[in-house]
Amino acid sequence: MTLFDEIRSACRRVADVARHVRIVTENVEPYAAALPMDQVFAPSLDPAHHYQGTPDKTLAYVLTVDAVNFGSGYFPHLRKRPGLSGYLTVASSLKDWFDARDAIRPADLLSLTPRDCARIFGQEEIAPAPVHELMRLFTEALNDLGRFALEHYQGRFASLVEDARHSAETLVGILDRMPFYHDVHSYGHLRVPFYKRAQITAADLSVAFANQGWGRFDDLASLTIFADNLVPHVLRMDGLLRYEPDLLDRINREEPLTPGSQEEVEIRACGLTAVELLADALRRRGVDVIARDLDYFLWNRGQHPEYKAHPRHRARCVYY
Repeated sequence: MTLFDEIRSACRRVADVARHVRIVTENVEPYAAALPMDQVFAPSLDPAHHYQGTPDKTLAYVLTVDAVNFGSGYFPHLRKRPGLSGYLTVASSLKDWFDARDAIRPADLLSLTPRDCARIFGQEEIAPAPVHELMRLFTEALNDLGRFALEHYQGRFASLVEDARHSAETLVGILDRMPFYHDVHSYGHLRVPFYKRAQITAADLSVAFANQGWGRFDDLASLTIFADNLVPHVLRMDGLLRYEPDLLDRINREEPLTPGSQEEVEIRACGLTAVELLADALRRRGVDVIARDLDYFLWNRGQHPEYKAHPRHRARCVYY
């Protein structure tokens, strides 16, 4: 069994016994039939918000932006750029930092302080306590990545990716050696891995390098979705997930969920499993689709005003 099979199996087992979240299985086939497949396509990195330059610097950017590709539980407090989400504010801020420097090396990340991160991400003015906490976490994440590359890969980001030997599963295992990537949780006696950020790193590298060189992963089609808080929100709004009333009330009150709690694990696991069922339904209809492409489609759908008008679940953690 591959790691990605293990993720799918664990999430399906959670979905089978979940008490707070239910997959509305009867809605999967109609949803698949109505899905605008012309909008489900291989993703691209928007150059307005993501750095694209020399191969070495682009590689450094992708690894760096995914090292801090978390914080959605803090984003309501983040000072965002006009018209941008929390994630795009972070990605754009990091792009500007890369644009202003000739190169970004692991030693540069290791030397960063919370004050540096506040400056890089536009949070220097008086900010609420959750933003200070997020900047500390960003600092730790970037320091860890810099230290890891220096200690294990002679300070070369390229060596880190090359060590995966074109295997996304191997890359996940490499990144999992850093604490903030260890996205594994307990549900009763069940071990539930998600590895959201480690998986999305492989996906983003494949996009940045057009599936060649540092972006070639021979098992890319095996990735699951990148279990976060937006895709389940879209699935709930679209009728594929149903939350029990008390949980939905807490979310609507914008009460943060405890990371790793039963409810939070169920939301992520049921969201992942629902997309797997959706992919199966589409394949039965003759549509060649992988989970990654559905994830990007659903995430982008979640940027529309009708989805943003309703609260999604928030959890202050380093996984999404």
